[in-house]
Amino acid sequence: MKERLRSIIEDNTIREGRLFDSFIQFLIFINLICFSIETIPDNSSLVISLLSYVEITSIVLFSIEYLLRIYVSKKPLKYIFSFYGLIDLLAILPFYLIPSVDLRTVKIFRVFRIFKALKLIRYSRALKRFGIATRLVKEEMILFLFAVGILIYISAVGIYHFENEAQPEVFSSIFNSLWWAVVSITTVGYGDSYPITIGGKVFTFLVLIIGIAVVTIPAGLVASALTKAREIEEKERKDKDHE
Repeated sequence: MKERLRSIIEDNTIREGRLFDSFIQFLIFINLICFSIETIPDNSSLVISLLSYVEITSIVLFSIEYLLRIYVSKKPLKYIFSFYGLIDLLAILPFYLIPSVDLRTVKIFRVFRIFKALKLIRYSRALKRFGIATRLVKEEMILFLFAVGILIYISAVGIYHFENEAQPEVFSSIFNSLWWAVVSITTVGYGDSYPITIGGKVFTFLVLIIGIAVVTIPAGLVASALTKAREIEEKERKDKDHE
């Protein structure tokens, strides 16, 4: 009985396991929708009652799931103190502590339920490929982030040089200018700080051009690495079939 439960709860390659995972994912999805609906002002009493019913039902089902995972685990303590075990606990425990915890604080913990969905996709082949791709481009990404950090600092120094005298409050120091450098290089451009001098505008144009290139580099690296990861996965699968 225990082995059968373990295969259903932990193995999503069998039909019952996929159904179990799908049900938990559906429950998480419904909870996040209800959590969002609760923030709508002037909900009717019917909606409030329905949301409360969904909340209580979800807590019961999530609690049963948590206890079952402990029961079928080969090493219960390892699961309890694992990342996913703690997420499962944080998703339900605050609601049992309502008498001693501020209700608004308790509701915030519902966000942890979205993290529960992470463990339901950990067996995904696509996710495994992404893990392989991350390892393949790890050194390139570290070098890229280091280069971007230097570029951001140089941009902050440059805009400070051009704009400090014209806008001493906006670009009062290099540290203040770092915010402008970040949003400009990432091409976000919030518009809360911008150059007004000719030199500053020309410098900003150059930074934005560089920023467009910077944004595309990680995408190219990851796409190339994912292609290699897929090739590695196919090779491993063929080798396994030959054995």
